[in-house]
Amino acid sequence: MKLILLLIVAIVLIILCTAKWKIHPFLALFGVSLGYGLAAGVPLDQLLPAINAGFGGTLEKIGLVILLGVLLGAFLEHSGGAYSLAHKLLSWIGPKRLHGAMVAIGYLISIPVFADSGFIIMHSLNKSLTKQAGFSMAGTGTALMLGLMLTHTMVPPTPGPIAAAGIINADLGLVILWGLIVSFIVMIPAILYSRYYAERTYIAPHLETESDEEAPADRPGALHAFLPILIPIVLIIASSVIHQARGESVQPGIQILYFLGNPLMALFIGLLLAMTLPRKFDLDMLSTTGWTGKALINASIIILVTGAGGIFGKILEVSGIAGVVKEGLGGMQIGIWVPFFIAAALKTAQGSSTVALVTTASMIAPIMSTLGFETELQKALAVVAIGAGSAVFSHANDSGFWVVTQFTGMDVKTGYKVYSPGTFILGFAAAIVVFIFYQAFT
Repeated sequence: MKLILLLIVAIVLIILCTAKWKIHPFLALFGVSLGYGLAAGVPLDQLLPAINAGFGGTLEKIGLVILLGVLLGAFLEHSGGAYSLAHKLLSWIGPKRLHGAMVAIGYLISIPVFADSGFIIMHSLNKSLTKQAGFSMAGTGTALMLGLMLTHTMVPPTPGPIAAAGIINADLGLVILWGLIVSFIVMIPAILYSRYYAERTYIAPHLETESDEEAPADRPGALHAFLPILIPIVLIIASSVIHQARGESVQPGIQILYFLGNPLMALFIGLLLAMTLPRKFDLDMLSTTGWTGKALINASIIILVTGAGGIFGKILEVSGIAGVVKEGLGGMQIGIWVPFFIAAALKTAQGSSTVALVTTASMIAPIMSTLGFETELQKALAVVAIGAGSAVFSHANDSGFWVVTQFTGMDVKTGYKVYSPGTFILGFAAAIVVFIFYQAFT
């Protein structure tokens, strides 16, 4: 009982530190982890080694993968490749089905690019097409952000899902595969919500000096821009599926596939391909002040938070909380809903999907077997369930809420009425899909 109460206090402190007192998540997680360990009675000669093992062990598995994923996204964003992909999708779907097109654009763009950045990149195009089609910015803006949130929370190489997969030691290929499937299905409620509810709140798109020309005029073609996303995903999934079917193999061809399909190598290949996107490559792009330098600053923050999450998980593990949770849950069959509700509570309380993903994964890592997550498929679905929870519920403490409201012209009241319920529906719909797959295949 003492450990459970201490865990509840720890969660509340993390929320207060990050949401109310605006303390950096790294310091919040590190400080709370240390305090929990001391209060839980972890022996002093085990406490510091646990901190080092949690931080170093987590980043050993996933640190470089996060870094490469962020770099890949930066080149896709700044070269105009993301914009080219959006134009191609629009030509296939058609501007009259703009809500579906915006969800699909967000779904694709946010696999490597952060949701907030993706919205800003696509805003000009969305605004222009909304004006032409006579729609409301509330409807199309909500559609775009919901599409972005789908893959931002559930599909690597977005850093949050990568970090969660690394912390609980899930197979990244299976996480990508099931994340893509679940988020693709949930595009349907996202489109319906945007078209038939959010669209009813009319906000006129006011064009000023914005136009399609804001995107780089020499941006790459859509196929060229898609390759840095597609090839790493295909390599990782192929390696994972074959490894599940055949296990270890001495055949040279399969060993090469395992090597290329390792997330580190696959994303490195994707990064090399992304570096071919600019029509004119400039070495300044690789400098500390160029695209690379700025992306590395963003990546360092994510890596530090992920490492601190690893510390929290390790301290929970050595405190013996797994046995307490097992005894407390007994025969309750709540399995896949546990990570979802924890992530949803953390997201709603403190605003960041990435922090919710990392913290939830850190909390359930020591009790995976207790919750029934033992096979690779179960672990992968647990990560997707965490991602679904990290989409619920976006409001004023979430930067994405302000991006959507400010760029579309919604006031705060309208944002709560139109956009926030969409994230609630999105997350719960994804959780239901995950639950169905979990029951059917595990």
